[in-house]
Amino acid sequence: MRPPKSPKPAEPSTPGSGPKPGGGGGTTSPPPGRPAPPPAPAALTLSAPQRAPADKRWCEKVTVEFRNTGGSPARSGTVTFATHIIGALGVDWATIRSSQSLPAPIAAGVTRSETYTVCVESWRVPLGMRVETQDVSAVWE
Repeated sequence: MRPPKSPKPAEPSTPGSGPKPGGGGGTTSPPPGRPAPPPAPAALTLSAPQRAPADKRWCEKVTVEFRNTGGSPARSGTVTFATHIIGALGVDWATIRSSQSLPAPIAAGVTRSETYTVCVESWRVPLGMRVETQDVSAVWE
């Protein structure tokens, strides 16, 4: 019967070789000959609309703050406003959607504020009624 083999001693490791703590990855740069991964896409968050009266009862000035938390600029897009027609007794009679251009470009990490004049057709807002732009959304590229 043969005696069991003793384990072979481990070879000494050099600095930088072997697994890295935390599961391993090396550097964040791409290997030579490969392009760097593209930056993260633009990601806009919008503030609640800040409303102010305009010179006509069927219009109002709406200020929106756009914050790009993504890694790329928002190059173009559309802002959509949901304007409610409110009666004298507070009844919400209708919601009219309208769109305008995004104040592009909005660079990555930048906050930009824009004031829009939002109007509906005058016949939709008889005397005693008013408009309120309550919701704002946006799409971008």
